[in-house]
Amino acid sequence: MRAAALRTQVSAAARRPGRLILTGLAVLVVSFVVFGTVLAQQITERTTRDNLSGTPAATDLVIGSPDQPPAVAALSRLRAVPGVAEVVGRTEIGVSLGESYLNLRADPGTGPLSTTRLVEGSYPDAPGEVAVTPRTVERLGLTVGTVTSGFGGERTGPSPLTITGVVATADDAGYDGYAPDAVVSAWAGLRTVSQIDLRLAPGASADTVRQGIAGVLPADPQVRTGAEVRQEEADAAADQVGRLFVLVGLFVAVAVAAAALVVTSTFRIVFAQRMRQLALLRAVGANRGTLVSALTAEGALTGLVAGVVGVAAALAAGYALPAILRASGKAVSSPGLPLAAAVAVVVGAVVLTVLAVLAPAFSAARVSPLEALRAASTTAGRRGIGVARLVAGLLLVVGAALAGAATFSRLPTPEQESYDPRPGMLLLVGSGTLAFFALVALGPLLVRPVLAVLGWPLRQFAPLGRLAVGGIGGAPRRAAAVSVVVALGVTLISAVVIGGASMRVLSDREMALSAPADFEVTASNGSLLPDAVVTRAEAARGALARMAPYRRIDDVTLLRGTDRLGSAESGYPTSDLDLPALPTTEDLDVTQGRLADRGPGRIVLGGWVARETGLRAGDTARLARAGKTVDVRVAAVLPDHGPLHAGILTDRADLDRLGAPKGYSGLLADAARPGEDGRTAGVRALRQAIGGSDGVGLAVLADERDRNDALLDTLLWIAVGLVSLTVLIAVVGVGSTTALSVVERERESGLLRAVGLSRPGLRAMLTAESGLYGVIGATIGLLLGVPYAWLAVQALGVNAPLALPVLPLVGLFAALVVLTALAGVLPARRASRVSPVTALGIDG
Repeated sequence: MRAAALRTQVSAAARRPGRLILTGLAVLVVSFVVFGTVLAQQITERTTRDNLSGTPAATDLVIGSPDQPPAVAALSRLRAVPGVAEVVGRTEIGVSLGESYLNLRADPGTGPLSTTRLVEGSYPDAPGEVAVTPRTVERLGLTVGTVTSGFGGERTGPSPLTITGVVATADDAGYDGYAPDAVVSAWAGLRTVSQIDLRLAPGASADTVRQGIAGVLPADPQVRTGAEVRQEEADAAADQVGRLFVLVGLFVAVAVAAAALVVTSTFRIVFAQRMRQLALLRAVGANRGTLVSALTAEGALTGLVAGVVGVAAALAAGYALPAILRASGKAVSSPGLPLAAAVAVVVGAVVLTVLAVLAPAFSAARVSPLEALRAASTTAGRRGIGVARLVAGLLLVVGAALAGAATFSRLPTPEQESYDPRPGMLLLVGSGTLAFFALVALGPLLVRPVLAVLGWPLRQFAPLGRLAVGGIGGAPRRAAAVSVVVALGVTLISAVVIGGASMRVLSDREMALSAPADFEVTASNGSLLPDAVVTRAEAARGALARMAPYRRIDDVTLLRGTDRLGSAESGYPTSDLDLPALPTTEDLDVTQGRLADRGPGRIVLGGWVARETGLRAGDTARLARAGKTVDVRVAAVLPDHGPLHAGILTDRADLDRLGAPKGYSGLLADAARPGEDGRTAGVRALRQAIGGSDGVGLAVLADERDRNDALLDTLLWIAVGLVSLTVLIAVVGVGSTTALSVVERERESGLLRAVGLSRPGLRAMLTAESGLYGVIGATIGLLLGVPYAWLAVQALGVNAPLALPVLPLVGLFAALVVLTALAGVLPARRASRVSPVTALGIDG
């Protein structure tokens, strides 16, 4: 009997491949995602290895390592070794150019071992000559012919540097210079280089050259082939890729869990549609174990087919995408053919499906043989949950609440100096996991009250709305199974969006402190800016939009009466920077008071100064410097330090009364136009304002802001993309659930058509039902995502605020509702095409 039942179920599944794929659609998608992730990692690693090595391809041998740097004197001896065509010493030093910085690298400038290409002027050939990149010309004003001075390497004093040319390179950070190894080592007084690259003459033997190298170098040198070094460099980069894909794997695992829930729900629907058939099998002698085995075998077949199709689709996409990108000029490598991984994914799909089908199979196998006497071929799904499930769900809720409370109790205080975020984050992850499983257990009980609230507006519109709400409420277990997956995806995405917005606010605050404007002009060694520089900068209004010159002194102390406050022996850094002149001031946060209250006799303190001195907003104190004092009141306290690391922000008049110099210490300015062109124009205007002033440097603070914003945007989009995998599985679940329920409710659809419901009306009703899955899931997801995101931001201990990006969250809610509604469009069209007469003739 077991074999007969097994043949019956498997043959029935094989006769309807469409339903087979529909039942396992979530498994198909997750198989595609998992194997696609394997291929994506291979593509990324191979592309990294093929394109991101810093050693030129023409390098045959490499001498030296960080632990064994070769001597500069070895370069000339190596050039005399027979079989050696070219020898290049590689080194890199930082050069201080007043207030600017230049990264000087050794490169031959021409030949197969060069990493640069001359585009203007001539390449350096004497000590003190340097070629720079185009962006360095714009950023540092180092045009061809410029003579400046700097020091770096072993050189402790300034020495002349002449810009002889401009070179193009693969990477241009805006502070890069190049010169031959002999020029760099002679100017900087270097005794060693980082490594030596050798190119062999045509026909030369590498072994013979190695022997020659050993003969001219005093110690046993470390000699590696160029291929080995390039492989090591590529492996180091690929290792970073591997770490990234470990994180990707965590999110893929969440998607796999979501797929298991969706598959469980779809099998419940499929088995409910065949209750009469299963009862007939029971009536002719099949026991419960036989039915469980047969239904499990059907699930294994579904998983096998879905896994194979998903892996095949991922393989096709994995080979097609790099080919398309290469055709468009992108250097992207193709993946290999990881057969072991493909087999593992297919086996995993079968195992996942079998595990997901067990609970529906055991439930369906409990059907009574008397059910075969029913006229209907389907049975209504259970609406409630058992006592054991209820108790387990409540225990999970208690566990999630306790873990969340423990996380809350561990949150750092503003005064706390040492804080380890790992225990709090582990507790938070545990709380979220327990909350999710509690939602799975108690979901059917939550659907009706949530639907009663959220479905109220829909019920007011028309009978169609009431029918749609009733259709969802009539099958709460099914609605809960799909909505929980939607809720999981929305929880993750909303947490990422809220966390990203909070980190964005924190980043803007940090940038408002360290980079409050696009440009900063300062003088070296604490000296004052020449008045002519400030005058010329203020006249360049076409290229510069805002100007904020400021003074800074570092020897101001705080007194209360005659008692000195704080522990700073030399005093606190104090500035009269005009905050209202800077647009980034609105990004600043205060822990006490208001920034707008700063003025004559009213100061703003950095948080570290307030903690050292014990002062709070509203307290009175006395500023003291060189025997002069000024009575002041604390108007506000910042979380840490003030803009440009000032400890005290005071009014200009108060600084005058303390005897501060009249000249400016620095100048902040913004570009008049956005973008790279506007920034370049601002740099040129300030370079002209500086002119030949000695010791005056220009820093482009906007570059730091851009790098910070780009990094944050990249991390945010990666995180959103990863958690969107769960949403994709949820949408697939909504589509498959709606499609299968249409078959289950064909008689109901025919009855509605028979009593006057039009085809568009039926389509609208079923589409609205699909959308309601998204409404329920998105609502629950947001209710969970906001508090968990807040706890996560606070548990990190980075002093970030809770930002609630209302528009993105509303957009997320609307997008999920639209996506889930669209997932039901095709099943709704199919249902509307069924004739009322045909539908009413169906058992059920």
